[in-house]
Amino acid sequence: MGIVLGTNQYGKAEVRLVHVDRSTPRHVITDVNVTSQLFGDFADTFHTGSNASVIATDTQKNTVYALARTGGVGAIEEFALRMARHFVAPEHPQVTGARQEIEQASWDRIETADGPHDHAFVRGGTETRTVVVTKRGDAETVISGLTDLVVLKSTGSEFHGFPQVAYTSLVETNDRILATSVSSRWRYVGTDVDWEKSFASVRSTMLDRFATTHSLSLQQTLYTMGTAVLEIHPEIAEIRFSMPNKHHFLVDLSPWGLENPNEVWYAADRPYGLIEAAVTRDDVPADEAAWAGIAGFC
Repeated sequence: MGIVLGTNQYGKAEVRLVHVDRSTPRHVITDVNVTSQLFGDFADTFHTGSNASVIATDTQKNTVYALARTGGVGAIEEFALRMARHFVAPEHPQVTGARQEIEQASWDRIETADGPHDHAFVRGGTETRTVVVTKRGDAETVISGLTDLVVLKSTGSEFHGFPQVAYTSLVETNDRILATSVSSRWRYVGTDVDWEKSFASVRSTMLDRFATTHSLSLQQTLYTMGTAVLEIHPEIAEIRFSMPNKHHFLVDLSPWGLENPNEVWYAADRPYGLIEAAVTRDDVPADEAAWAGIAGFC
């Protein structure tokens, strides 16, 4: 039996960076979490412990800070591409590829009597913007996304017609609360993209379709959201979703002689339904290697 080294990568995980753009009196703050990983000709360090080819993980951490200082951060897609291109370069012949993953927290300007403040911010909600850039030689793949976008509809949602099989207890309804926490990732066809404009439009499109679709199932809503994104954005090859059903159950008030016309609900945090799906173009090749390591999506 032979034993060989399999697929491997290494790097520095979760480098915290807060960048303040002070180029004008109206400051811009960018709060990110960067994970840098490299792959290439690193077999010796596994086999013998030689680090002659290993770019230290601490060096990768310092590169995050240095690139932020020399060129700012801007769109996280562009910053991840800069990181990947820095390492996959002629001066590092042993590095054949890089994977850069960034999560961005949101900060909103504090509203004052005089309007949005120039340099005072309040942390946004739980929503996080994400990107994963993979570079293998000259080939570059960008997968953008968001997590924890919590949305709710107080009506305009039904759920009925499901099989009444053994152990079924759920009551059919034609008027329910539909709520979910959207996690979504989408893969771009190339890298010549206005990242900020595209991200804002994708997010807006998803919210619009969630709000305006009369839902017969969370699956239907998910597919409608994904279809709309691909129809509007030819630069996107596919979009994937992971959407837990944040259940709300109508409280039975009849023991106290009270009616409940869909006004009083109990919000349950678990167990919950979990809907995951990909919506893709049929004329764009798949790229499963680019999705490697991105958890939570089928």
